[in-house]
This record gives sequence, structure tokens and C-alpha cells, in this order.
Amino acid sequence: MTKKYKLKTHKSTAKRFRVTGTGKIVRTKGGKSHLRRRTPKATKAMFTKMLEIVTPGEKRRIRRLAPYLRRYKANPPAG
Repeated sequence: MTKKYKLKTHKSTAKRFRVTGTGKIVRTKGGKSHLRRRTPKATKAMFTKMLEIVTPGEKRRIRRLAPYLRRYKANPPAG
């Protein structure tokens, strides 16, 4: 019997990205936490949008770092 290996998830990648129902990988924008007093309101409003990852290389890298991103987002495993 051969042993199957589990892949470890890169935790910061799993926290920064999520997968939509159609399979797109999306991310939020940085710079939302502090030092925003002088930022224009229009710019601050743009921070709320999610951006899709479109570059094939980036998609591949995210999939490698977080292989179970889609599978367990809505239904995490017990234990």
C-alpha cells in the first residue's frame, strides 16, 4: 500500500485569496487598514472592490500555495 501525502497550505495565501462560485480567484486591495485620512473618498471607495487574478502564472502559483482553497472554503473539515 502506498502512502498518500497531504500538501500543506500556505496560510497567508489562503487568507488573502478566495475562489468564487465560478472558479475565479479574487483578492482585495492593500492599504485599507490605516493612514487613510488624506486619501480621497473615491479612492477609498475603490478599496472595497475585489480584483480577479487574470495572469496565468499568478493563478498557477496561488493554486500551488493553497491547493485546497476551493474545496474547504465553505465547508471546513471537522477536527
